[in-house]
Amino acid sequence: MKELELRYLERLSQLYPTIAKASTEMINLQAILNLPKGTEHFLTDIHGEYEAFSHVLKNGSGAVRRKIDDVFGNRMSSKEKQSFATLIYYPKEKMDRIRKEEDDMEGWYKKTLYQLIEVCKCAAGKYTRSKVRKALPSDFAYVIEELMTEKAEMGDKESYYNAIVDTIIRINRAEPFIIALCELIQRLTVDHLHIVGDIYDRGPGPHVIVDKLIRHHSVDIQWGNHDVLWMGAAAGQRGCIANVIRICARYGNLDILEEGYGINLLPLATFALHTYGEDPCDCFQLKGSSSENPQEMLMDLKMHKAISIIQFKVEGEIIQNHPEFGMEKRKLLHCIDYEQGTICLDGQVYSLLDSHFPTIDPRQPYALTKEEEDIMERLEKAFLNCEKLQEHMRFLLGKGSLYKVYNNNLLYHGCVPLEEDGSLKVVDIYGHTCKGKELYEILEHYVRKGFYAVDEEEKEKGKDIMWYIWLSENSPLFGKDKMATFERYFLAEKETHKEKKNAYYKLLEDEAVINGILKEFGLPSEGAHIINGHVPVKTKNGESPIKCNGKVLVIDGGFSKAYQKETGIAGYTLIYNSYGLILAAHESFESTEAAIEKESDIHSDSVVVKRVLKRKLVSDTDTGKELREQLADLERLLEAYRNGCIKEQVL
Repeated sequence: MKELELRYLERLSQLYPTIAKASTEMINLQAILNLPKGTEHFLTDIHGEYEAFSHVLKNGSGAVRRKIDDVFGNRMSSKEKQSFATLIYYPKEKMDRIRKEEDDMEGWYKKTLYQLIEVCKCAAGKYTRSKVRKALPSDFAYVIEELMTEKAEMGDKESYYNAIVDTIIRINRAEPFIIALCELIQRLTVDHLHIVGDIYDRGPGPHVIVDKLIRHHSVDIQWGNHDVLWMGAAAGQRGCIANVIRICARYGNLDILEEGYGINLLPLATFALHTYGEDPCDCFQLKGSSSENPQEMLMDLKMHKAISIIQFKVEGEIIQNHPEFGMEKRKLLHCIDYEQGTICLDGQVYSLLDSHFPTIDPRQPYALTKEEEDIMERLEKAFLNCEKLQEHMRFLLGKGSLYKVYNNNLLYHGCVPLEEDGSLKVVDIYGHTCKGKELYEILEHYVRKGFYAVDEEEKEKGKDIMWYIWLSENSPLFGKDKMATFERYFLAEKETHKEKKNAYYKLLEDEAVINGILKEFGLPSEGAHIINGHVPVKTKNGESPIKCNGKVLVIDGGFSKAYQKETGIAGYTLIYNSYGLILAAHESFESTEAAIEKESDIHSDSVVVKRVLKRKLVSDTDTGKELREQLADLERLLEAYRNGCIKEQVL
């Protein structure tokens, strides 16, 4: 036996010090391999819409309701099932309402407890008892395990279970117990959660969403361009900071920064009021409002304009410092004729909708004024020193990546940059040419350098690459020829607002191209899928989220209310269980209150994308591959014990 292998097996023997323990673990692993694969849940483009996100998480995009159907079949009416599902999603709130209407609460408790135990048994069926035990709430773990476990040796099981349930009710623990069972069902119904990008921006609660994800039992994240923008801001990159504040102002969500993260915006507000006091700032109307107070609304408009002008200046400097980014065309302030109030773009002169620029020196249009520089210095320190923001970004770094290959699915947020002929686009990143998978990996390395590099030059490159990922034509998370922010604010001509998409989006139905992408990331052309979001699916125009005969699934979650008029739907999510892939289409989410009161469910329709002939087991998954490797190692350890190379440890 080779020395290195022997050393490894000796280390392994510390975990399994006897033949009996190694054998027991092998039996356990082999049993796990033959269980049904756990359910995966895919969400993308949440965009700060906490309530809708929370509801979809609770209902597992219809997975909880399917469990109820499996258990009760025709024993419950559709209305009863919906009421029961609402209880599982919102147990405390639902019971508050039931208590006011129900005359026999003791009878209701008993009936409900038995029903919930039935669903728990069904949800736990695909897991080992050990895994279920770890998921149990500590306060009720023993009792729940007793109720969920059949005791064949008992002659009168029913009286045993009745005694437990009667005692729970008698000592006034029924409601906390029901809440614990409902939360357990939610947890067991979905084994693993994938967030395929864009937690941040537009909606009011991204910080609350991240708090919830931190508490989630099993999650991975593929960063979206909006997420990377916030990561860059947390790293102190000025272009990212200005964009984050501008977007919060545009959607009336400055409270996210001030109250959610405790970032002081008073210096910016004071500057905006002083600089744009008489300016109506008509081009900077909000898409949402955090207040009905006219004074606050006017203040937000002025802050919106102030940070936008600062952003255009800061971005001009970044472009100047990084000619290798190839973004010279996005420097626009020097193209303005400040006397005439016009701008020349691509040889065409356009009149500006707003030509009041008191802080821009036409001779040095990208230079910050002393006041603007002071504001940016303060904001940079505030973002860098915000403990909660840094905690959230460390979570995104720890759980996240630019792409992920998981159970034969390729997950990424935006696109793989392609040329018009479908070949992988070659991109220059700091003098290194790369494409496809390598492009993703190099960009991700620089993102991490922006937080952790010791070398200051490399750290600055990492910070600037996060801004690049946010809006570059060659960024796999953006995938358009430009981000027309300036044009949308200042020009009436719609043709200037157009952002041309990368060829990737035109070629999504080209099987040769899609097979090439799958191969680039080490996946087979048959049986594998690409799952991504980023671009809303315009269902009302007849567009389908299922592309290339089911090989590509574009599941923009559509949580952002700003896009729902454009798409005609509140987006899609995806479930991958042991029977196949199920695409869930969603209606617009009204509110948590409405979901409880009206027993309405955001889930509206399901489409089976792929159904397997043979139910998938753990052995068919990436986890199964790891378990088989562990089994092989234990086989070698067992052989080493039996041939005398390693001796058993006396316990």
